[in-house]
Amino acid sequence: MPKNQLKAGSILSYLQMALSVIIQLVYTPVMIRLLGKHEYGLYQTVASTISMLSILSLGFNSGYIKYYAIYKKKDDRTAISKLNGLFLIIFAIIGFVGMLCGLFLSFHLDFVFDKGLTQAEYTKARILMLLLTANLTVSFPMSVFQNIISAHERFIFLKLLGMVKTVFSPLITLPLLLMGYRSIAMVAVTVSVTLFVDVMYYVYVLFKMKEKFIFNDFEKGIFKSLFAYTAFIALNTVIDQINWNIDKLLLGRFKGTGEVAVYSVGYTLYQCYMMFSTSVSGVFTPRIHKIVNATKDNIAEQKIQLTDLFIRVGRLQFIILFLIASGIVFFGKFFIVRIWAGYGYDNSYFVALLLVIPASIALIQNLGIEIQRAENKHQFRSIVYTIMAMINLGLSIVLCQKFGAVGSAIGTAISLVLANGLVMNIYYNRKCNIDIPLFWKNIIRQSVGLIIPICAGIAMVTLIEINSIGMFGICVLSYTAVYCISMWLFGMNDYEKDLVRMPLKKVLYK
Repeated sequence: MPKNQLKAGSILSYLQMALSVIIQLVYTPVMIRLLGKHEYGLYQTVASTISMLSILSLGFNSGYIKYYAIYKKKDDRTAISKLNGLFLIIFAIIGFVGMLCGLFLSFHLDFVFDKGLTQAEYTKARILMLLLTANLTVSFPMSVFQNIISAHERFIFLKLLGMVKTVFSPLITLPLLLMGYRSIAMVAVTVSVTLFVDVMYYVYVLFKMKEKFIFNDFEKGIFKSLFAYTAFIALNTVIDQINWNIDKLLLGRFKGTGEVAVYSVGYTLYQCYMMFSTSVSGVFTPRIHKIVNATKDNIAEQKIQLTDLFIRVGRLQFIILFLIASGIVFFGKFFIVRIWAGYGYDNSYFVALLLVIPASIALIQNLGIEIQRAENKHQFRSIVYTIMAMINLGLSIVLCQKFGAVGSAIGTAISLVLANGLVMNIYYNRKCNIDIPLFWKNIIRQSVGLIIPICAGIAMVTLIEINSIGMFGICVLSYTAVYCISMWLFGMNDYEKDLVRMPLKKVLYK
């Protein structure tokens, strides 16, 4: 049962990721055109403000999984029931605090936006904020039921509901937008779908899994132990919110909702790009922990195995990600302005480039995150990313006032290069038993395969007038073909080629 759940859950995870990318690429431009630039920017600003309150969870979600595993190993059902009750109390309190914070922000919008909104936008923002506050208040305690399902490895039900949430919100919202309803209706639908999914979690846990909740006589010292475990996870949550949401709040405060919309379009493209990296690396997590645990007494052998895996996965991610990244460089502006977001979003292209290119360093190395966790050395990354977030915040405050959305992206790009390109590579090499110079030698050799595609891309954008969707499609397909052939001939090794050849041979054989 667990193996089938894990396998099916993995497949559904990739399916959900693909659906999420497709929906974002298809639904976002429709939403932008129907809402208009300023209302879309307003929606993004309010959503980012409420999203910042997610830091109240303080990493406790991960704490539940840890303690459940401990009690499950002991087969202590009473302890698990007490754990359920404890976490429901904790998250109910967090939900109440979140409600108070949301209500305060709803009636003190100038505290966040200053004079960045018009009077009409303030009125609409307050309604949106109240709806999202209600959603946040309920979502915190209901997340306990989701954690319980995840801890029991009921991945099929969990992922199917996740897909329902991903698909149904835009499907229900789109007709309402076409009928003339605006951002308030859109958020109301999102809240309704989220509430439906939360209720389904609740019903499944209580009536299908028959889980019990005990609200007293908790284990002595569990609060202290829980806080100690979740401290750095909570810190990472705060850092992520600063790095990826604060830019929108700063733009809303200093430059208005139009610049928020421009930034959001570029950021959405970056989100889609990032998903391709996590889809490759996620399946290697168990193998990393196995290597680290099996070679604790042989550091030299551990370094060989970890470096080999780090290089192999990094090279695969490089092939996939740099096809997309280089495609954005050459064809991204036409795609954003003429096909996707529309006119007035030219700077979204530069925002996308400033997020995508610097982040590529971390994305081809994101296996290092799991290696740090397996070696229990992830605290340093939290500290580095805290400093990175502060640099990003300081630069963005100054640059967004001068250069708008592009200025905010520049601040993020600089902090990404310093943290991921420099500091974390030194740490991986010195402390995490990974041969980083060997990794970059492999990437540089593999980069030879980029020479012909880059020349072809430059030739296409300078010699060919891309003035229609048809011509755009021909150029993109041609560039992809050139990239694949060049990588096959000059960039890929035998292992990478076999990953393509073996499935093809099986298909042809059948």
